[in-house]
Amino acid sequence: MVSVEDTKLRGGGFQLKQKIWNAAQTSIQEWTGEELTQCSLYGIRVYKEGAILATHVDRLPLVSSAIINVAQDVDEPWPIEVYGHDGKAYNITMEPGDMVLYESHSVLHGRPFPLKGRFFANVFIHFEPTGHSLRHNAKQHALESGGDVNARYKKAADKGTSGHEADHDGLPSYLIPGTPEEKNWRRQHPNGDKKKKPRSFATGSHVELFDAAKDGDVETLEQLLKKDAKLVAKKDENGWTPVHEVARGGGTSTP
Repeated sequence: MVSVEDTKLRGGGFQLKQKIWNAAQTSIQEWTGEELTQCSLYGIRVYKEGAILATHVDRLPLVSSAIINVAQDVDEPWPIEVYGHDGKAYNITMEPGDMVLYESHSVLHGRPFPLKGRFFANVFIHFEPTGHSLRHNAKQHALESGGDVNARYKKAADKGTSGHEADHDGLPSYLIPGTPEEKNWRRQHPNGDKKKKPRSFATGSHVELFDAAKDGDVETLEQLLKKDAKLVAKKDENGWTPVHEVARGGGTSTP
């Protein structure tokens, strides 16, 4: 990782970081039609030969995002693979200077094939629609308490806490319980004591089959396969079988 805030580097510093944010924000606001709040700009992430970026979605509040290809030295293209809301996979090849806009919280994306070359350097820039996290959590709170979503949002907005800093929901699914990152998240979100159910990305028919494989639910898998053994080779709209879901979920075996 190369920090754009590193003042030891020529031109580096917070002013450079803010200029990158400002330039991207104009494009993404025009694309989304939403007022945006800046969330995260990690710097330049440099991938080396053989690198793989596991397919994933980004945590809240990283919603409206951009990838800028800064530089590369590759033997063949290293495309980013995106699963659209239509459930289909798309591959996008980037050249230095290209910028890809994407909705990073609900669109699966990654680079699942090993990088063939010396390096590949990208900047990731993340925003959220202003008030998105708070509105999301206000809705959940209202459903549970019978309160008014708009009243709660207005109260927080008046206090200047209408962005992702007001997000105090349960431990996000991307964090592993018991790790230092959970402790860090708990310190930042002292009221976050509600667990969320991990989101399912199974598509098409037989969702129960793919969800059971993802969750390592051997009992459900056995029941389904006893009814129809051919389901072990069943593919969803992305061409994934239950074995793919087992692997993505971190499992090592199937019944």
